[in-house]
Amino acid sequence: MTADTDALSLIQDLVDRAKKAGADAADAVAGLSTSVSHAQRLGKTEKLERDESQDLGLRVLIGKKQAIVSSNDWKADGLDLLVERAVAMAKAVPDDVYCGIADPDQIVGPDYPTLEMYDPEEPSAETLIARAKETEDAALSVEGITNSEGAEASWSHFRIALAASNGFAGTYEGSRHSVGVSVLAGTGTEMESDHDYATKIFGADLPSCAEIGRNAADRALKKLGARKPPTAHGVPVVFDPRVSGGMVRHLTGAINGSSVARGTSFLKDRMGEQIMAAGITIVDDPHMDRGLASKPFDAEGLPNQRRNLVDQGVLQTWVLDLRTARQLGLTSTGHASRGTGGPPGPSTTNTHLAAGTVSPEDLIADIERGFYVTSVMGMGVSMITGDYSRGASGFWIEKGQIAYPVNEVTIAGNLKDMFLAMTAADDLEFKHATNAPTLRVDGMTVAGT
Repeated sequence: MTADTDALSLIQDLVDRAKKAGADAADAVAGLSTSVSHAQRLGKTEKLERDESQDLGLRVLIGKKQAIVSSNDWKADGLDLLVERAVAMAKAVPDDVYCGIADPDQIVGPDYPTLEMYDPEEPSAETLIARAKETEDAALSVEGITNSEGAEASWSHFRIALAASNGFAGTYEGSRHSVGVSVLAGTGTEMESDHDYATKIFGADLPSCAEIGRNAADRALKKLGARKPPTAHGVPVVFDPRVSGGMVRHLTGAINGSSVARGTSFLKDRMGEQIMAAGITIVDDPHMDRGLASKPFDAEGLPNQRRNLVDQGVLQTWVLDLRTARQLGLTSTGHASRGTGGPPGPSTTNTHLAAGTVSPEDLIADIERGFYVTSVMGMGVSMITGDYSRGASGFWIEKGQIAYPVNEVTIAGNLKDMFLAMTAADDLEFKHATNAPTLRVDGMTVAGT
């Protein structure tokens, strides 16, 4: 039997035992993972680790009460105790009128899609060491790079199994290959650091390690001589693809069913309205081959599908699991996500803001003065009001050209206005689970000197 089959059989048996112990309904999720990582600095090994883990979570429901317990002990006596504790807890907790597993007619059938999300080739330790070495060596070979904060290469593999008393049973697995480096440029008080990294499902899809190293070096060198720009109001701010995905995450956070149901989202009453510029479309696609957040079904066994969250600026849907859908009197969108230690909650998968029709160069060509952002920091974003204020660094724009590097800057606005003043470039690349091209947002405040 495969590990997938073993895990699925185990949790199916666990669900059956919970039912026999008095649960009205139950579901269980199991996760198995293996990871290997190598880190080095200036050519010297700092770690070479392998980790293997297994965990499972059991949820039992008695009436409108539910309890969740988790364990990494998969022995028979440990599982007996897990069931006993879960049932006892469910009898003691308060009612939750919105909890519950899916009805049998809601779950996906056994023909759920098979996605391209697993590379069967595990790299050797020697391969990881070579990847990290090539990446760091390439960065250090660039003139002006004076030190390294280290390079790392890693690989991981995971298996997920989900079963419920409504008849659902399913498994999937995935892999990750990653490599990255961080270096410093300059000397003394005139030093700057930056990094580059890549993560792919298949090792063959990784960009060249030398390219990653040179990119990190180039980014660090370009930051030398940074200074504060003048304070400016109502100016364009351009977000590099390294940070533009944050705009998508702010949107998905605001349309998450949990926030909407609690009334803590600045978009809670905007369904079907124009919330972004007319050219902006945001897509969520759980079935993307080689997508870093792909999955063939959601964490409650419901079918999931590609859908536009925002279409030409108009809000199309909330991001819902079963519980938040019940709270809002709607139907789940198949966005349930879950760990082993808690109940399901809504979350997006592979999400991207669709590419526009202008190049990044054309996007800034008419900017008399503005700010090109390559890094943001701080947590100054309110999902209740939409107020946005974050520290940032990057480059000052003058007369349509990059003028000089800047740091210690604060950018501010309100997401409701920012979304409507947004223009997308044509340079979309799929590097992360959430992706966006270069984005221009007009009318922001930049606080410098």
